[in-house]
Amino acid sequence: MKILYHHRTASRDGQFVHIEELVRSLRKLGHEVDIVGPAVKEASFGGVASSTSGLRKRLPSMLYEVLELAYAGLDFLILSHAILRKRPDIIYERYNLMLPSGIWAKRVFKLPLLLEVNAPLYEERLEHSGLKLRRLAAWTERYVWRGADRVLAVTDVLANIVSEQRGTRKGVHVIHNGVDTTEFSPREPNVTLRERYGIESKVVIGFVGFVREWHGLEPVLRSLCATTNLDWHLVIIGDGPARETLERTAESLNCSSRLSMVGLVGRDEIANHLALFDIALQPDVVPYASPLKLFEYMSMGLAIVAVDTANIREILTDGQDGLFFPRGDTDAFVLAIRRLCYDDSLRSDLGRAAVRTIEDRGFLWSKNAERVVEIASLVE
Repeated sequence: MKILYHHRTASRDGQFVHIEELVRSLRKLGHEVDIVGPAVKEASFGGVASSTSGLRKRLPSMLYEVLELAYAGLDFLILSHAILRKRPDIIYERYNLMLPSGIWAKRVFKLPLLLEVNAPLYEERLEHSGLKLRRLAAWTERYVWRGADRVLAVTDVLANIVSEQRGTRKGVHVIHNGVDTTEFSPREPNVTLRERYGIESKVVIGFVGFVREWHGLEPVLRSLCATTNLDWHLVIIGDGPARETLERTAESLNCSSRLSMVGLVGRDEIANHLALFDIALQPDVVPYASPLKLFEYMSMGLAIVAVDTANIREILTDGQDGLFFPRGDTDAFVLAIRRLCYDDSLRSDLGRAAVRTIEDRGFLWSKNAERVVEIASLVE
């Protein structure tokens, strides 16, 4: 099958990991995949392409949104050229707001379009960054969601949101994020890294991601700092607005030596850093997301403490391959962490079960690619 992968992702982060892994897996299955989208290979992991960096911050919101839609016109021309040159069998698109060009191309060239949806971006941007052209933005989302032949949502929660807009669940499928077990698998911690962070014999509690206040890590740190009979260490891989708060808290409580703020780590080093963890944290999550790090935690055989939300329950089972705590209940969050800190056997059992869940439920990029091909073959 000849697949044209269409996207507007300019950031080299979890979004781009999804693109790279799915494309690689499709190609391994023997399919021809060509990509139409911004080139971001020059950006470091966690960064954005130089051509787009800072543009959104410099421009007035309304002007930026107008340019977004104008880009769709240019993108349609680029997409059309690729279709005429490559003659694909289908278009596979990663959904973005203000990007109806894939639907235009589908209709002009009479090609099936599979739409991967990772978030309800109209709702997300309205809440977090604001939108000036609200009616236009809402229309583009509705137009694209309804126009796609098949929609591939990353959670059942999100599939329900999409289905409501489409007016039917027909044609809406769920494909969670995945992992490559050849890159992420249980292993002994790197001795050099253990020495670098001073955690040779400690119970290591870890978090990966963009650290925000609502993750609730600061009260966890306070509670751990008050614990005198446990040799623990907290490792944060990533950056974010809550970093400074965590560092100040650790300093004020005289436990800075127990906190390692690693910062951004190259994609090829993530697995080695995860191997340092004894306990991995998924402290909060947007209600429709399929957290990439959760699958990597699982594949590494880590004991996971996760917030109890519907989308997390789609992946983990409380007490079987993870420990849950009610959303917003800091005391329960800390209690679950403490329980694992003192129970080596439970940590091992949960970690082994998490690895089995990855395999048994097919949370693998290779399986995702197989499902994409299967769904594409059913489109008339």
